[in-house]
Amino acid sequence: MCGMDPVNPLAALTCLFAALATSFFLLKRFGFPRQSARFASIDGLRGYLAFFVFLHHACIWYFYLQTGEWGRPPSNLYSHLGRSSVVLFFMITGFLFFTKLLNARESGIDWGQFFISRFLRLAPLYMFAMALLFSTVFVMTKGGVNEPLTVIAKEIFKWLSFTFLGSPDIDGVEHTSLIMAGVIWTLPYELLFYLTLPAIAVLLRVKAPPFYVLVGILGAAGMIIWHPEGHQFLQPFLGGIAAAILTRMSWFRAFAAGKIAPFMVIACVLTVGATQRNAFDAVAILILFFAFSFIAAGCTLFEILTNSVSQMLGEISYSLYLLHGILLFSVFHFFFEPTQVKSLSPLSYWLLIVCITPMLVCTSFITFKIIESPSMRSVTGLTTWLRAKIVRVKVHLRAAG
Repeated sequence: MCGMDPVNPLAALTCLFAALATSFFLLKRFGFPRQSARFASIDGLRGYLAFFVFLHHACIWYFYLQTGEWGRPPSNLYSHLGRSSVVLFFMITGFLFFTKLLNARESGIDWGQFFISRFLRLAPLYMFAMALLFSTVFVMTKGGVNEPLTVIAKEIFKWLSFTFLGSPDIDGVEHTSLIMAGVIWTLPYELLFYLTLPAIAVLLRVKAPPFYVLVGILGAAGMIIWHPEGHQFLQPFLGGIAAAILTRMSWFRAFAAGKIAPFMVIACVLTVGATQRNAFDAVAILILFFAFSFIAAGCTLFEILTNSVSQMLGEISYSLYLLHGILLFSVFHFFFEPTQVKSLSPLSYWLLIVCITPMLVCTSFITFKIIESPSMRSVTGLTTWLRAKIVRVKVHLRAAG
């Protein structure tokens, strides 16, 4: 058994079972998560995707400890657990928010509240993750200062910009980004997509004030200028938009709810895994688009995606995604010496990952409860407060004028 292949699929399945068992325990102890009115299958899918990214990075860490090189796993399975999951995450974003625009052609959108909701969805947990990152760097440097404080401040500021300005090493700690397994690279694309929505809304004849239209135009320009060679990462958003149009067709929703659709989803996923090396290639994105469209239209994969355990994982998916890298790094550097982990057999290494899995799920549950959930509940209150504040400032300026 010690000669186990480090990319054996049974390792991933065992970790997944540990995650689901932990989710089941949390459900029994703390009750059921909230239920989505329309997109329960997507809510469940999110949790699996976030956990698959964790498995992807756990596999990368094994080979990184052996070779010192951070790169794609020598396995299509473990490679796609990360890259294909990100493709599907981007499709989810494109689908949900284009659907929101389509639905708003009658009711309109409160753009101010929309952007506040997006900020409160992403920023509080991100700032918590940044606090953990900076604390980890502090521990790694043993409280010392290896660079001028002005340089460190600039490095920290770049990280606080959601890495739009870069993700440099901090205070001379090499490969600082590995502390978070490099997952933050996806967030700028998500944010830029949000910014483009008012411009897209105008094309759909959804009303948007001139200020927000300008924001949308600048967001679209930013997607082109900020990372011009990253156009391949924008294609999944277009796939999500196409899925939003396709799933509005009654015949497609009926087919997705039928008995054949789950097998087609599985066939699409297996085809990508078996034939495509890069999940961001056009062919891979196209195949994943069909799989995602069935799920978005209501395919539950034999009710796997809509059961309460899956919904629980979906609820905490952002925490799973953002915090798993810090947990892996902490275990490998503070609970054990890297040389100790390096000397583990593949079997022992994956047993360690199985033990880490409940820690990750429970930690993510806690951060969801104390950071994410309260932040999302405060959207209406903060919007009202800000608008009242703006009105008072305008009144004050008029009186002063």
